[in-house]
This record gives sequence, structure tokens and C-alpha cells, in this order.
Amino acid sequence: GQSPAMEKIYDLILEVAQSDASILITGETGTGKELVAKAIHAKSLRAQLPFVAINCGALPDALMESELFGHRKGAFTGAEHSRRGFLEVVSGGTLFLDEIGDISAKMQVDLLRVLDDKTMFSVGSKTPVAVDFRLISATRKDLEKCIEAGEFREDFFYRINVIRVHLPSLRERRGDIPLLVDHFMEKYSHETTKHVDRIQSDALSLLTSYDWPGNVRELKNAVERAVVLSKSRTLGVEDFSFLRSAHVAPSTPRTLKAVQEAHILKVLEEQNWQITQSAEILGINRVSLH
Repeated sequence: GQSPAMEKIYDLILEVAQSDASILITGETGTGKELVAKAIHAKSLRAQLPFVAINCGALPDALMESELFGHRKGAFTGAEHSRRGFLEVVSGGTLFLDEIGDISAKMQVDLLRVLDDKTMFSVGSKTPVAVDFRLISATRKDLEKCIEAGEFREDFFYRINVIRVHLPSLRERRGDIPLLVDHFMEKYSHETTKHVDRIQSDALSLLTSYDWPGNVRELKNAVERAVVLSKSRTLGVEDFSFLRSAHVAPSTPRTLKAVQEAHILKVLEEQNWQITQSAEILGINRVSLH
């Protein structure tokens, strides 16, 4: 993108990359938070060392503890071998915790201790291990509101929010949509050998006016779908009919079952088919959603 909002992001990436301060990246789902984290790492002094990304919303608490801290053999049922955790593996590099707003209060305390002491203990071990990493976190949630609701620790928030990078939604920078469309057309034309390299002006107008609740990720998926199914080198409005149908009210009454299905599908698409996050929004468990 070349919008003023994105130019500020590019400048901020260069400014913060050379420090070791903890960074919190905020923004809606699909705005590119992990891409920003990788860009910061690539421009940092730790660039040649590991970059480890963990989606906190996809892991239950017990599994996340084992993934982060590792465990000793026999620490729990099924622990047949000792295993290093990501905090130890990433030492020297950058740890990216996506959807950090989803971690439990206990995990917040454990991570706060690691950030303060620069040491950690594997599950089942009493021997401290020194760790050195740069923490970058991301969330789609309003953590200040989570603190007010008692769902997030204030001390942990201040520790991870030394520098804030907020990513604008795609509807806030519609002028970047043509550039992104060109980029994704080239990418998927190359991957599929379909040679789709043009888009009609009315199709581009449709994409520019659409609200993109899934942001850049949704746009990427839409262009990929259009390229894969296209029968010519030029994308037209008909190639994005699935977007238009989302805005057209049904002409006939629908059953309760159909309304429920449509709502579930909408939530899944907005969350990029992340089952755990979608189930949480819908207020049901993963098994029911499946």
C-alpha cells in the first residue's frame, strides 16, 4: 500500500526494529499483524536468529504451557521424552505471540515472570534456564476493555505494550486496494499458470466499495478464487459475484435453519475459518461447530 496510514506503519517498523522493546500490534483480523512482526524482525539486529510465531487462540492452556516452556520426561502423563519449549528455542531471536488477548491469567503471570527475570523453568524441572528474546504480541481485542472487565492483567499489559503499532482496516485505506489486487493477481497467476493479468474497471470498483470484514486476508482469498476459476485473462464483475451476493437481500423468506447456516458461514469467513475463534464468537464449542 501507499496510503498515508501505511507509510506511517513502514516508518514505524524502521524506527522500532533496532530496539529490544516489547511491541504490541493491534488491528482487526486479516490486517497483516504477523507480516508486520516478521518485517520488524527482518530489520532488527536479531534478523539472523529464530523467529517463532505462536497462535495463542488455537492452543488450550495446558498445551500452550508445554509448547512455550517445554517439559521434562515424566512431567505428566504421556511425557515420554524431555522437550525444549519455544522460549528456549527462540532464545536470541524474536517470539511472536498472536492473539495474546486469549491467554489465561495464569499464563500471563508465567510470561510476565519470564520477561522480568529472563529465566524460565520447563514443566517438571526446578533448574532455571536463561532466555533472551524480543517479544512481539498481537491482538484483535481491545485489551484496555479486557482489563476493565477483569479479563486481562494490567501489569502484563504494560509489559507487552511498550510500543504500540496499530494496523488500519482495509476499508480505512481503500486507495490501496488496486495495488493489492494487482499483487495478488500476479501471485496467483504465477502459481496457477492461468495468466490472469487484467481486471475490468467495474470489477475493481466493486472490490474498492466492498467493506472487507476479513480485510487483506479476505481480499487475497477473493482474488485467488477469482483467478483459479477465471476463464479469461481479465477478471470481471461476474468473477466476484460471491461478494455481490453477500449484499443482496433474499427475495423470498428463509427458514430459521437457513438463517443460522448463513450466520455461521459469515462468522467462519470473517475469522478465516479459524474454528476456535469462530466457536467462541458463536457461543458454542468446537464439536458443535464441526
